[in-house]
Amino acid sequence: MDKNFLQHLFHKQQQVEAVPSNAAISDWAMNVVALLFPERAETGTLSVAQLASRFTELEHELVQILNGTQACTDCNNEMRSRSFFKDLPQLYETLNRDVSAILQGDPAATNEFEVIRAYPGFFAISIYRIAHALLLLQVPLLPRILTEFAHSKTGIDIHPGATIGEYFFIDHGTGIVIGETTVIGNHVKLYQGVTLGALSVSKELAHTKRHPTVEDHVVIYSGATILGGETIVGHHSVIGGNVWLTASVPPGSLVFHNPEITVLEGKILI
Repeated sequence: MDKNFLQHLFHKQQQVEAVPSNAAISDWAMNVVALLFPERAETGTLSVAQLASRFTELEHELVQILNGTQACTDCNNEMRSRSFFKDLPQLYETLNRDVSAILQGDPAATNEFEVIRAYPGFFAISIYRIAHALLLLQVPLLPRILTEFAHSKTGIDIHPGATIGEYFFIDHGTGIVIGETTVIGNHVKLYQGVTLGALSVSKELAHTKRHPTVEDHVVIYSGATILGGETIVGHHSVIGGNVWLTASVPPGSLVFHNPEITVLEGKILI
């Protein structure tokens, strides 16, 4: 092996910032979800005292993870972890509203247990909401690691910086992309393959609003692509499948793609 190449790799190793493993970070988040929703837990019933003790353990574990993340050496990680767990009841209520939206919006959903245990949309949403809460506390790196973990498990790519309202419903979900500056209102339903993305912009515009706004009570069907920071989908609108949209539409709009399909009968010999 070339010695200069090995020397290059050696120097690169010295420059890498120390960060706990992705597995340790994702395991922590999964343990938080399992405590909030015992439908996902692998252990038996816990007493009130045991629940309190377990949440305290997870709070300390988050501090250790944050302390091990050298991207922020002067942060008050104890305060950040304490703030996250202090706000956890509110996050729990929001997630329960998401469960309700899925249960009410999907005729195939039979009960809350099924939604919580089996639905990839709820899994992706729950990890996103944890990641978003950490991002609001200015926690570096961890939020993106968490949402990419959910992305790898579900095919649903939600940037932790996106702002998503209550009663959010992802149906099926595979291939959904929600960009960093997307704003989504309440009671919004997305089907698989939807992209809420950005038009091509220079790196200098990285901190501007680059992704669309979707107002309340909007349904976006599979394969639709909605781009641009100035694009607003008005409330109570329906965006049909495979629509390409780069301009705003007013409230109550029905937007659909009208392909031409030709059927030639009797052309195939049976």
